[in-house]
Amino acid sequence: MMDEKDLPELEGPEEESEEQELYEHYRFVVDRGQGLLRIDKYVTSRIENASRNKVQVAAKAGNILANDQPVKANYKVKPGDVISIVMAYPPREIELIPQDIPINVLFEDDHLIVINKEAGMVVHPGYGNYTGTLVNALVHRFGHLPRQNDEDIKPGLVHRIDKNTSGILLVAKSELAQTRLAKLFFDRKIDRIYNALVWGDLPDEGTITGHIGRSLKNRKVMDVFPSGEYGKPAVTHYRVLERFGYVTLVECKLETGRTHQIRAHFQHIGHPLFNDETYGGDRIIKGTTFTKYKQFVNNCFNILPRHALHAKTLGFKHPISGKPMFFDSDLPDDMVQVLEKWRNYSIHRQLEVEDTGVDETIPEKPRKPEPPEGME
Repeated sequence: MMDEKDLPELEGPEEESEEQELYEHYRFVVDRGQGLLRIDKYVTSRIENASRNKVQVAAKAGNILANDQPVKANYKVKPGDVISIVMAYPPREIELIPQDIPINVLFEDDHLIVINKEAGMVVHPGYGNYTGTLVNALVHRFGHLPRQNDEDIKPGLVHRIDKNTSGILLVAKSELAQTRLAKLFFDRKIDRIYNALVWGDLPDEGTITGHIGRSLKNRKVMDVFPSGEYGKPAVTHYRVLERFGYVTLVECKLETGRTHQIRAHFQHIGHPLFNDETYGGDRIIKGTTFTKYKQFVNNCFNILPRHALHAKTLGFKHPISGKPMFFDSDLPDDMVQVLEKWRNYSIHRQLEVEDTGVDETIPEKPRKPEPPEGME
């Protein structure tokens, strides 16, 4: 049974989420007075803007449950039945314009597309981003993609990543593939690994938990609510890949796909992502006050003018054939350059300590002046 507390955020801040699922989850308890009725007719009547064909596709994909069991479109609902559905949610009214924009396609067949998205590209049109998005490029290159109607601005999408996050994104080419992929995301059967550069030093591995919801002070950002009184449960596992003293490269594996999950979770434990303006990582959090160090960090910010997050791998079973699929993407140049700078800085700092026995990046405490000769 789909628990309401596990449902994904449907509307995030202006910026897209890390892996925010683009489908809606419904749960109905059939009224006592309801007569026997085909479930496709029942669901169509209960969900605004849902077509009977779309409902039948959802049933074929196993996305309609009656009392925890998948049912066919001709199942007759009866009083007391608990009906659960996973379906694409209604679009906003924004014109979708095909545009010839270069995109990096890692894989394509009749049912799905795997994209390696560049940082800076918005995934789909929205208020403030009407053109220049990944979807504008997809509809130009591939033409027909599964969509709710002519006004649908998210054709083919089953998840999305932030504008300034780079990496792998999965797109459906058929309605059946889209519906089944949506179910895989909901059932947490998609393996997702990110690489992130975060401020500070962390244990070798760990798990960050806490409900994620909109900040009560700023609705454009997400916050973590440890007691669970607000938001939805989120789990991020991490392990350290490389340490640079003041910053650390980590690998993150998601159990859930909440809005800004990785960014909000690491900010919550005091280790925001490097140069994450939204969550406080765009200032020097760890290190020294020396001008030379400040200049070094600012140079890194200039090379990587975004939060240091990359959706590196994606693993799943093909929605039609069931064949295991796995995709890996290299870190983008901006992250590679910044990591190399931190690597060199860390080595140089260590050599200085070994040569002098003093870590010059740590300000010395002022020493008490010695009395002049001959005076006690």
